[in-house]
Amino acid sequence: MTLLQLERVSVRFGERAVVDSVDLAVAEHETVCVLGPSGSGKSTLLRVVAGLQQVSAGRVLLDGADQCAVPVHRRGVGLMFQDHQLFPHRDVGANVSFGLRMRGGGRGRGSRSYAGRVAELLELVGLPGAQGRAVASLSGGEQQRVALARALAPSPRLLMLDEPLGQLDRGLRERLVVELRGLFSRLGTTVLAVTHDQGEAFALADRVVVMRDGRIAQAGTPLEVWQRPASEFVARFLGFENVVPATVAGPSAATAWGRVPVPAGSPEGEQRLLVRPAGVVLSEAGLRCEVVSRTFRGTHVALLLRPENGPVLEAECGLAGAPAVGDRVAVAFTPAEVVVLPPEATPWAAGHPAA
Repeated sequence: MTLLQLERVSVRFGERAVVDSVDLAVAEHETVCVLGPSGSGKSTLLRVVAGLQQVSAGRVLLDGADQCAVPVHRRGVGLMFQDHQLFPHRDVGANVSFGLRMRGGGRGRGSRSYAGRVAELLELVGLPGAQGRAVASLSGGEQQRVALARALAPSPRLLMLDEPLGQLDRGLRERLVVELRGLFSRLGTTVLAVTHDQGEAFALADRVVVMRDGRIAQAGTPLEVWQRPASEFVARFLGFENVVPATVAGPSAATAWGRVPVPAGSPEGEQRLLVRPAGVVLSEAGLRCEVVSRTFRGTHVALLLRPENGPVLEAECGLAGAPAVGDRVAVAFTPAEVVVLPPEATPWAAGHPAA
C-alpha cells in the first residue's frame, strides 16, 4: 500500500522553481533515499512532506489524506536532522522522551510509561542504560543514535532523515548505515531519507530517487540505477567519468577510443556511451595507454589511463600485477559494462554547474 503520495508538487521562490511538478510514491515499509547535488531540491522536498515548507502547487497525501493544511505536529511523521538538534541542557532520557511528551505518547498505556518506552528505544539503538548521560558526553555516533531514538519514540507513520550521517567519519557512517537498514527492516518503518552520498543511499534504500533542478532525473532500485543510468547527468553524478560521443552500428560503436563493443540490441546512430571502470580491462592487445595514477581501493586498484587517442579513462584491476605509474599498457572493453545512454534535452558534461 502507498503511504506517501506526492502529486505534481512544486515549490517556487519568486520565479525560481526549487521543486518542479514532482510525482513520488512511497510504499508502506519502504525505504526511499533521495539523492542529488546541492540545490537540486531534495531537502526542500523533505521539508514539504514534514510541513516545514508550503507548496506552491500540488498535493501531499499521507494514507490518502491531503496534508497541505495540516500543521507539522499533527502529521504523525518523525524528522531527524543532520545536526541531530539535541537539547544540550537535558540528559539522554529527557531528549528521547521529548517527542512522547509533546504527543502524550506515554499516557493511557499502562505499564508502557515514558520511562519504559525510553528504555526500550535506547536498547533498540544500541545505547542501553544511557538515560542519565549528558548529551555533551556523547560521541558523534552516540548522538546520532539518541536523535534516532527520539524520532522513533512516537512511532511515526513515516520517518524522514535529512543527511542523518553527514557529520560522521566514513568508517562510522558505513557501520551505522548497515545498522539502520537492519533496524528499519525489523521495525517495518517507512523511511524517506535525503543524502548527497551515493554509497549511503545505495546501502540503505529499497529505492533511489536522483534529483536535478527540482525534478526527478531517475528513480529505481539501487541496482537498476547503478546498472542503467537514465542520462549522462545521472551517470556522472554516480561518479562515472568514462563517457564519450559514439556512433553505434551493430555490435560496436566508433568512439575516440576506437571501436567499443556494445550490448546486443543497443540503439544505433549518434549516441553517448558510458563505459564503467570495471569494463576497461588490461589485455595483450588493444588501446595503448599510459598509467598516470593508481589508487589502492582495498579490493582492487583504480587506474587513470591516458590513451594515445581520446580522453582519459578510468579502469580497475586486481591487486596482483597492477601496473605502476608511467607504465604503458593495452586495454580492451567489456560489452556488459558498456551503457548506451538515453538522450537528454540538455547534454550534461563534467564541470557543468551543480543544480
